[in-house]
Amino acid sequence: MHIDLETLVVTPAEMDGIDQAAADSGIDSFALMERAGQAVAAAALRHYPAALRFVVLAGPGNNGGDGYVAARALAASGCVVELFAFGSPSAQGEAGKARKRYLGAVRPLSDFMPRVGDVVVDALFGAGLSRNLDGEVCAIIEQVNGLAIPVVAIDLPSGVDGRTGEVRGAALQATRTITFMCRKPGHLLMPGRALCGATEAFDIGIPARIVSMASHHLRVNGPALWRMSLPHAGAGAHKYDHGHLAVFSGGRLATGAARLSAVAGLKVGAGLVTLLSPAEAAGENATHLTAVMLRQIDNVEALKTLLADPRLSAFILGPGFGDLARARDYVMALRERPLLLDADGITAFRDRPQELFDAFAGGATHLVLTPHDGEFARIFPDVAADTALSKVERARQAARRSHAVIVLKGADTVIAAPDGRALINVNAPPSLATAGSGDVLSGIIGAHLAQGMPAFEAAAAGVWRHGEAGRRAGNGSTAENLINFLNGFDQIK
Repeated sequence: MHIDLETLVVTPAEMDGIDQAAADSGIDSFALMERAGQAVAAAALRHYPAALRFVVLAGPGNNGGDGYVAARALAASGCVVELFAFGSPSAQGEAGKARKRYLGAVRPLSDFMPRVGDVVVDALFGAGLSRNLDGEVCAIIEQVNGLAIPVVAIDLPSGVDGRTGEVRGAALQATRTITFMCRKPGHLLMPGRALCGATEAFDIGIPARIVSMASHHLRVNGPALWRMSLPHAGAGAHKYDHGHLAVFSGGRLATGAARLSAVAGLKVGAGLVTLLSPAEAAGENATHLTAVMLRQIDNVEALKTLLADPRLSAFILGPGFGDLARARDYVMALRERPLLLDADGITAFRDRPQELFDAFAGGATHLVLTPHDGEFARIFPDVAADTALSKVERARQAARRSHAVIVLKGADTVIAAPDGRALINVNAPPSLATAGSGDVLSGIIGAHLAQGMPAFEAAAAGVWRHGEAGRRAGNGSTAENLINFLNGFDQIK
């Protein structure tokens, strides 16, 4: 497969346009359907050679057409195949042609009774599903899921919305999903990703240039997209050449989050890290710090004095900070500097978000916001409440409005830039859902900002490295332990 297609993500609507552009260029649409169905059959045989019966569930659209081709190929290989149809494809379309070429019996979906030993080939509905399934289909889905029999889904498990990843009433739990050319948002956004099982993307012969031209800057996050922006130190580099990161601490009883960010920032390559602490917490912080420096900052006047030093190259504000009024004052003083806001730094603007957005509206993007869903809803309440939007669409709208890079966190973290670029991250293990993990992420991204990376690339690299560290640390890892797995990325590929 063309390397560009490995990271590219297209919406169902964009895929429809790709199919049409391929047909307009002279490519035989039925030949593409043949290749798709043959690929599904080959995958089913490769992974389930001991199946007692292959059951193909075919819908009325092109997804069903792929199923008819797969059924014909499986039967030709000597397998026991039974096909159950939900509706009939148009006789004039490609799916109708595939139906005519399948010579086996076609029974109504209502006749299907799953049994142990089956392997289901799900060709009911593909990525274009945008409505809730009816009761008959939902009942069949519940029966199949209840028996936990293997399901090979064509394009996407039936019931998963390809644009949002949401479940439309009910959805099959696939063990494998076979899609074509490149992945759709529903393969990557939760809960769709969890329902897909192992996903394979097959190149069925549409030129990569046609696919790329139809896409709109949505990709799977990975090193190929930001590797060139990573800082590379020369042999004679000084510690200030690696950037100076400053992290604001909370009060005496809330210092741990900021220290996690600070230590993580130092670990991933910031040349210097200073913890900016109020007087009440200075003693507590001093007890726990070694390589991280400490500076007392109690008010905005002291911060402005500190900002006279241009070597302070990026700031993190929010983890465990607590004082929302002071947070707002500090942010306004930092409007010209690269800044990451998390937690209380975001919540501080819940009643006046436009004040934050206006402060960072000028020049190159230098603000990064890292909200979870709750924090996102505090400063983008209307966007969060719009249930028609996918997670990618929410993040993109927020990035445009705020003039900031948005890191909308979760198992399917989305990174979005004001110019429309967006990435979906897929390498984060469930073990990262632990206290302090987000503070470590803030430190990683902050260090990248301090080293001069552009905000979007700094955020994308930070999210990926955070996920990779979680993978290395394994189950049961705490945020403190996670920091120990942040090094060893010198040869990122």
